[in-house]
Amino acid sequence: MTDWIGDTFTSDVGWTHLESLVDVGNRMAGSDGERAGLELTRDALAAAGARDARIEAFDIQGWERGDSEIRRGGEPVASGRSACIALPRSPSGEAAGELVDLGYGLPEDFEDGEVAGAVVVVSSTTPDSVDRFVHRREKYYHAVEAGAAAFVFVNHVEGTLPPTGSVGTADDPIGAIPAVGVSKETGSRLIRRYEGDELLVDVDCEIPDATSGNVVAEVGPDTDDYLVASSHVDAHDIAEGAMDNGAGTATIVEVARALAAREDELDTRVRFVGFGAEEVGLVGSSLFAEAVDPERVKAVVNVDSNVFGRTLTLDHHGFDALEATAERVSDRFDHPIALGGELVPHSDHWPFVERGIPGYMVSGETEGRGRGWGHTGADTLDKLESRNLREQAILLTELVVELAADDVNTSRKRGEEIAAALEREGKATGMKITGDWPF
Repeated sequence: MTDWIGDTFTSDVGWTHLESLVDVGNRMAGSDGERAGLELTRDALAAAGARDARIEAFDIQGWERGDSEIRRGGEPVASGRSACIALPRSPSGEAAGELVDLGYGLPEDFEDGEVAGAVVVVSSTTPDSVDRFVHRREKYYHAVEAGAAAFVFVNHVEGTLPPTGSVGTADDPIGAIPAVGVSKETGSRLIRRYEGDELLVDVDCEIPDATSGNVVAEVGPDTDDYLVASSHVDAHDIAEGAMDNGAGTATIVEVARALAAREDELDTRVRFVGFGAEEVGLVGSSLFAEAVDPERVKAVVNVDSNVFGRTLTLDHHGFDALEATAERVSDRFDHPIALGGELVPHSDHWPFVERGIPGYMVSGETEGRGRGWGHTGADTLDKLESRNLREQAILLTELVVELAADDVNTSRKRGEEIAAALEREGKATGMKITGDWPF
């Protein structure tokens, strides 16, 4: 029967949930807005037909934004939230030093001794000539290790949009040095006018105790083994978080609605999880993954930052069964799906994959590197299309049904296999400096 396809393509359940999430406003981890998003998602999953929908709360290190600026000789040279914003989990305080432009902020850029005591400026992107993407947190901790006084993260996307993104580690949630994000235009101006001058970076923020949570609900038979279909509900406080990750959460709600109507086709239980506190270090998914029996989780389908384009990217992390299942679904629907085999050590699939559990990172296909509008104030609903959400929900519903089949064997990997792949792909160095190396 294919009636479910028409029902999904004409459903407004997912899109309505997306509108509800973006209308919350600030969904920063630990905030009242995140709690509202979790409650909306719990209720949406229950209304979609999932059973036992609930929120499993946990404590986190909170972080609340104040005003930040960069000054020269007491005069502001970048101030106001349209020009200069703190990176979440930056410490509060002031730090001064000579402004040093490190370009892309590649690991080797921190080795020449100019960084000690400096205010370092790095770009949010990585050149195509480098065979891996160097993450913001890796650049930050290279700066910390080299003795920098402060860290300035410059958006590479035009449009006067300062970027956000957390610092800190699991063991030390608050970073070691003040960190701010500035727009491409502000960064260019700072470098042109003040490189070599002493600048002061001033971050004001509050660091309270806070509570987050994971939304959990289920469909399908009551089997011991289960699939996880997940997204993260939280978003950065400077934007609606439409793409990142209202879109992913809306998609799994739509998938839950479709699967509730196809329960008799499922051989394996499906557990839907809307994770909290992803943007500040994968906190919710890490706690959840630590508590599972790896032998019981058949696979993870994690959706993060989709809908802005029609083509899904499924990073399958080298798990053959996941690659083959995605290819079958793409062929069956004659719909392109971009596949990636390298490890992606970011987003909520990762705490599972690092334990050898087969997992997809599901996102939207992008041109070039970086997040585009993501992690800026321009991550808004107007950039997304309901058609894309519906099409992607159809593909992912079929993907989950396929994975749930008894004849699909999703073999696990050993920890040393994951570690060796990270070393081979050049990602181990960055994970070790950011405290994310689990092996």
